[in-house]
Amino acid sequence: MFVMNSNRPIDYDALADKTCRVFQDLAIDKRRLPGSQLQKRGIPGYVGEWVLDTIVPGKGPLSSQEIEKVQSWAEKAVPGPNDHNLIKSRLMRGETLKILTPLQIDVILNRNRQDRVGKLSLLNIADALVGDDLPERYPELLRGGMWGITELVNTPEGVAVASFKPMQSSINLDLWKRSRCEFTLDEWRSLILISMGYAPDFFNDDQQMLLIARLLPLVQKNMHLIEMAPKGTGKSYIYENISPKVRLVSGGNISPAVLFVNNANGLPGILARYSVVVLDEVQTLKFEKPGEIIGGLKGYLANARLTRGGLHEMSSECGLVLLANITLDELQRPLRDPVVQELPEFMCETAFLDRLRGMIPGWEIPKLTSASFAKTVGLKSDFFGDVMIALRNDLEADHFCFSSIQLSGRNAYKRNEDAVRAIASGFFKILFPDGILSNAEFHNFCVKPALRMRQLIWDQLYAIDAEYRQYDKNLSC
Repeated sequence: MFVMNSNRPIDYDALADKTCRVFQDLAIDKRRLPGSQLQKRGIPGYVGEWVLDTIVPGKGPLSSQEIEKVQSWAEKAVPGPNDHNLIKSRLMRGETLKILTPLQIDVILNRNRQDRVGKLSLLNIADALVGDDLPERYPELLRGGMWGITELVNTPEGVAVASFKPMQSSINLDLWKRSRCEFTLDEWRSLILISMGYAPDFFNDDQQMLLIARLLPLVQKNMHLIEMAPKGTGKSYIYENISPKVRLVSGGNISPAVLFVNNANGLPGILARYSVVVLDEVQTLKFEKPGEIIGGLKGYLANARLTRGGLHEMSSECGLVLLANITLDELQRPLRDPVVQELPEFMCETAFLDRLRGMIPGWEIPKLTSASFAKTVGLKSDFFGDVMIALRNDLEADHFCFSSIQLSGRNAYKRNEDAVRAIASGFFKILFPDGILSNAEFHNFCVKPALRMRQLIWDQLYAIDAEYRQYDKNLSC
């Protein structure tokens, strides 16, 4: 287990006041979004909080009048799952519509057509007309796309994007780092958890660190993790709601073209277009050509390069997260040992598992209830998510951990050492962004959790393949 030296009670009213004072309009009461019912319309948390701040800015839980105002706006601007034909019919009648929707721009380059087209997945529109200036103003539209208010009109050539107002958050890493000194470590960790959407006092210290570990792929480039847990522990919750740069894949078919690159048209796959790709419930996903996928993933996880058959090779900093449901015994421990036996057989190959940095033991996280979610002031999800991803480029923690962490024992295995350094650096960035911490804090809150997460991967390798038993079984620094 992690060794923690806290567990002092937090005055959440005082913490809320401090958060509002330090972060001002970047703070939001986390009770407002659930009360709005916006997420029932398929809106992720980072979008829903932006809507609330735009339509009904304020503090405290939503009033009945505010809820009515939000719902009235959503009826007009947020398409339901069966509304795409209705919207197209209104466009056909000559109406100009403003819709809250994700917009992505695809570039078509072939002999017959060279063009840019808008893709509006919620409206089932894949070929909207877009102006040449739009991708120049918002380059992210050419990557993973952006959420925003899209103005649509019908023309003789088809549906056209007349204007686009994206969600915008203010990224200020200097503010983020300066703000850290205003909070104790316990307060800062609580603020992180509240901003993720959790109620800190529902979880003990060790469980809080496991929840924070879910942020590691955001703050670290090429951070590849697996979380194994029973249903109901909220494995995908944070990834669904934190940032448009995180792509959650749940259900359906996964092909090499989707993951890596489409050799037919040269379009990069999702591992090239997003900061983090999360494969949810991997046991239920349908993998086309699993041999090719695992081969491609092993190459990518090892050298951060994407290719298929040597064509269209490209680099990527995307992190890959695997989420898997497992069965527990009567003691609430994994039923199978090693636990990776519950993964699809082709994912149990040790050369693949070895390339994952660490494992989150989700079976130690309690199942979520209504009491698990934040009920006080945290940071707006769009700002918080963008800050986490911006921390990838803050290399001071990486350099510090590289020079400060060496595994002890005989003949230390390099991938173990690299993984521990990377994970420790991620915790460093999340909990101590100003770089101010004691040796004890560094050891307890960065190194120890990193060793634990890598040890869980190492245990699987040690049990499955005798080749790894030439090294020490237990990792230590």
